Amino acid sequence: MITNGRNLIKQLNGLIKQVGPHFGFKGKQNMNFWKYQGAGNDFIMVDQRTQAWIKREDTDKIAHYCNRRFGIGADGLILLQQMDGYDFEMVYFNADGRESSMCGNGGRCITAFAQQLGIFEKKCRFLAIDGSHEAFIQRAKDQADAWVELKMVDVPQIERLDEHAFVLNTGSPHYIRFEHSLEHKNMVEEGRAIRYNDRFKKEGINVNLVAIGTDGLAIRTYERGVEDETLACGTGITAAALAHHIYTGSRTQKEEVAVRASGGNLSVRYQDLGDGRFSDIWLCGPATAVFEGFIP
Repeated sequence: MITNGRNLIKQLNGLIKQVGPHFGFKGKQNMNFWKYQGAGNDFIMVDQRTQAWIKREDTDKIAHYCNRRFGIGADGLILLQQMDGYDFEMVYFNADGRESSMCGNGGRCITAFAQQLGIFEKKCRFLAIDGSHEAFIQRAKDQADAWVELKMVDVPQIERLDEHAFVLNTGSPHYIRFEHSLEHKNMVEEGRAIRYNDRFKKEGINVNLVAIGTDGLAIRTYERGVEDETLACGTGITAAALAHHIYTGSRTQKEEVAVRASGGNLSVRYQDLGDGRFSDIWLCGPATAVFEGFIP
């Protein structure tokens, strides 16, 4: 009986949307959203191509939606918007509600979301806060899981702080430190100590601890804006792979590095230009549709 009632309400709402405007009645509109995750890095997606549901200044509202106890729960929220000359625009907000720098896993997830909406089939080009990005997607028909390869911005330089630590920007700023083991690290304590030190406290920085294994890298990340450890960070994984190239003294010009985050496995391929610069950088990994819903 309840199911039949819900179906009837859904049909009536659909009828109102169709005929209501002819009589000057629009009815109540709900904001639809979709939840996606990439290696455990999770995001709320909102399609804003036809209506601006959320504005950049809606900091408190976005933070509420991202709250895991009182809202939907996510590491961030992403708006998909129209943009001339591109398939779409990506606008990313951290869990604190503030618009932030590039999010690599978010870029991969919005690619999968855009394909779900029918914006493109296999390849797209979109605009983000750090510039233009290309992406490719592989997905079996009608499957929630996709494999997305996202082209990241070029990295012009990497700062070496000491024997084991580096700072670089892969669309977002990252601190990378190589450790023998990550298992017993207090990531929140370690992350906050660096993120809030005298050098980084004003703008903030993402903090990554990395260990080298026989099958690639292992990484744990503390993200600014979330102010906690996250299961994965795409720009951090990218930064770890490039810093690893310098750390090990690799002379390979083109390389692909497997990286294991707490939430899943990804890979980064890139080209070393030989003068401290890196280009043709691709972040590759899974992107999964989790659920969809609406907010009255």
